[in-house]
Amino acid sequence: MKNVKILLASLAGSIIEWYDFYLYGTATGLVFTTLFFPSTNPAISILIAFATFGAGYAARPIGSLIFGHMGDRVGRKASLMLTLIGMGGSSFLIGLLPTYAQVGLLAPTLLVILRLIQGIALGGEWGGAVLLATESATKGVRGFFGSIPQLGVPIGLVLGTFSFTLISSLTTEAQFMAWGWRLPFLFSAVLIVLAIWIRSGIEETPEFKRKKDNGELAKLPIVQVFKYNKKDIFRIIGLKIGDGFFNVFLMSFILVYATTYIGYTRDVALFALTISCATMIVTIPIVGYLSDFIGRKKIYIGGLISMLLLAIPYFVLIPINSTYFFTLQVVLLGIVWAAIFATQGTFFSELFPANVRYTGLSFGYQIAAAIVGFGPMLWTSLATEYGASPYLFGTLMIAGLLLSLLLAVFSPDTRRITQYEEHVEKVHEHEQMVDVPEKVAMTSTKS
Repeated sequence: MKNVKILLASLAGSIIEWYDFYLYGTATGLVFTTLFFPSTNPAISILIAFATFGAGYAARPIGSLIFGHMGDRVGRKASLMLTLIGMGGSSFLIGLLPTYAQVGLLAPTLLVILRLIQGIALGGEWGGAVLLATESATKGVRGFFGSIPQLGVPIGLVLGTFSFTLISSLTTEAQFMAWGWRLPFLFSAVLIVLAIWIRSGIEETPEFKRKKDNGELAKLPIVQVFKYNKKDIFRIIGLKIGDGFFNVFLMSFILVYATTYIGYTRDVALFALTISCATMIVTIPIVGYLSDFIGRKKIYIGGLISMLLLAIPYFVLIPINSTYFFTLQVVLLGIVWAAIFATQGTFFSELFPANVRYTGLSFGYQIAAAIVGFGPMLWTSLATEYGASPYLFGTLMIAGLLLSLLLAVFSPDTRRITQYEEHVEKVHEHEQMVDVPEKVAMTSTKS
């Protein structure tokens, strides 16, 4: 029961954070280009709108430093409570913002500020949610536990895109643009209260508590992590770059690419995104479970190779008809990328010791996120100049994937070589066994 509570707490906040974050990504292509960044040239509106989308990614390393420091000094739980408030509060306020037609430049200015707050909060949320799960796991199930907070990405995006799809179907185009788009943002207030209630009932992780009790916390985690684990930070950045660019395209820019440059309707693009994310909900925990038996590294390499092979065929086939579009979205995002993402939290966290783990894990991951977050700006410029060129877009994706694949090959197999403290896991495992008399009896019999 204790494990269920911990996993639910790590997942609940992650769902809310990603619901809010991808809500903005969906609204960028559908709403903000018109209401907050109007221009006589639609391409310029899209470019400026995606610049603010990228700003949220750029702010994430700042959040990783702020909340990583807090998480390594004060505790994972305290840090995670604040990230929820920052993310949910900014999303709620976006739903109340006046438009450019009402207040002029003040509207996009406020939007960018709130987007930056979103990015800062998310920069601290991801790493904390992963550690809440993995540092509470018993030995042998860490990969599965680490995959559970990753479910927040597809669930949050499904909720976000579903809310937009539902509101869009219940309103006219004029009503949707006037007030309908605001409702999903305002709904964040309800979700955030629920997530805070769930997280308030959990305890600190065993590894952090041991470090704190023994006086082994790092005074300046960012200094210590760069002194002893600098190579691992750069390793994470490189490992994330390849699949990160593809992920941002498949989950955010695809709405603009499919509607503006290929000619699909908004409903078709949203449906393709929704079914691929729904597939991820099934894929992620299965792969997380398997990673405890065959290793994160093998799965990671297999996923990157699959993405390499499918990169150009994806861009060649999706303009042909919606069947190809739906199928390839499901395969690439729902299965292949989901397999990679399912292992990332555990894989990356196993590179760092507990006293700097929050900072190291978050900072490396969020630096990569900041880089790939500006992908939509690049793709908008390329599509405006060259159209939906499959070989141009596919080649760009392949370049990033090759870098990640090279680093993955030379990375340690963290299932066998890990910075997690085995004796802490054994203590935690013993506590669980004490809570379950049947297991104690079985252990005594075996002894």
